[in-house]
Amino acid sequence: MPPSLTLDELEENFDLLGDWDERYQYIIDLGRKLPPAPPALHDEANLVRGCQSKVWLIAEPDAARPGALKFVADSDSIIVKGLAALLVGLHSGLTPAEILSLPVEESFERLDLKKFLSTNRGSGLGAMIQRMRQIASATAAA
Repeated sequence: MPPSLTLDELEENFDLLGDWDERYQYIIDLGRKLPPAPPALHDEANLVRGCQSKVWLIAEPDAARPGALKFVADSDSIIVKGLAALLVGLHSGLTPAEILSLPVEESFERLDLKKFLSTNRGSGLGAMIQRMRQIASATAAA
């Protein structure tokens, strides 16, 4: 599991990093911290639609915090895996209501994150956020 992360911590980390090469390396390093994915994760049903790279994403109950979710993700692209790890770190440990109210896009806009991603990676990032919110909505409705 990548370290948990708040939006404020993410913004502070990005501010400390001098340029986008360092920020990309930070994202890649987050991806390297993801534990090896269980084989069952790589199932067609867990693929995030809208990503050019393959991204698998699931959520399970977080044993450390009743009512919260823990996300598990993997990708076949190192940058995308890092973006997935970033999102896992931001969303894991939150309740569905907290996930749905998390202003991820606004924070990413302030960081100019999508500006420095290719169009396809930016679309994939949006698809991962949308999938996490779909999971949170379905869990809240259950």
